[in-house]
Amino acid sequence: MLKIKNLSKTYKGGTKAVDNLSLDVANGDIFAFIGHNGAGKTTTIKAVVGILDFEEGSIEIDGMSIQEKPVECKQITAYIPDNPDLYEHMTGIQYLNFVGDIFSIEKAEREASIGKYADAFEITRNLGDQISSYSHGMKQKLAVISALIHKPRLLVLDEPFVGLDPKASHILKGFMRDLCNGGSAIFFSTHILEVAEKLCDKVAIIKEGRLLVSGTMEEVRGNSSLEDVFLELTDHEK
Repeated sequence: MLKIKNLSKTYKGGTKAVDNLSLDVANGDIFAFIGHNGAGKTTTIKAVVGILDFEEGSIEIDGMSIQEKPVECKQITAYIPDNPDLYEHMTGIQYLNFVGDIFSIEKAEREASIGKYADAFEITRNLGDQISSYSHGMKQKLAVISALIHKPRLLVLDEPFVGLDPKASHILKGFMRDLCNGGSAIFFSTHILEVAEKLCDKVAIIKEGRLLVSGTMEEVRGNSSLEDVFLELTDHEK
């Protein structure tokens, strides 16, 4: 579903944020992307979703190049940044309907999806309020709902659990698994290694833009914990 091949991105001033990175996220995968702050995770994610251009390598979503067919790729992708920027002058329901219009979701399907997710995240009664009145956690929930309602083939998330309470985090993990059981793929960054270890099928660890290890959770973890492996690799890079 997602193929990153020899991706490199250098910012002005010569800082190489991503260095010859290659990853493959298959249908049904929940794939964790792990690294310290500044490791290149967000740069990679922004390149995947078409926000950030890159000078070397290629990114394909469902066989389509994000550079050559950006609209087609975005039609089957949903993206939640680490700090979602929502249209705060809108109400919650206006924003969700706006997203539904962009993805041409039929009225009945849209209403059913919004009702399902809003009830699960317990913000149904707040959908008539302006987004500017929402707490950070409520904004995060609204962003999650907007990403799920069009049933994306690829869901890309940057630190999705930040700002969510334990119940909402648990609910989100369940919806992530349901989405992948339906054949979609999820690629997300997180600093919460316990979540990645329990939830994810595959994992990649990067440092200073370079891939240190990638594979199934069992292959990467071995007989250790993911935290132990991460600390050993990033501290000593053995």
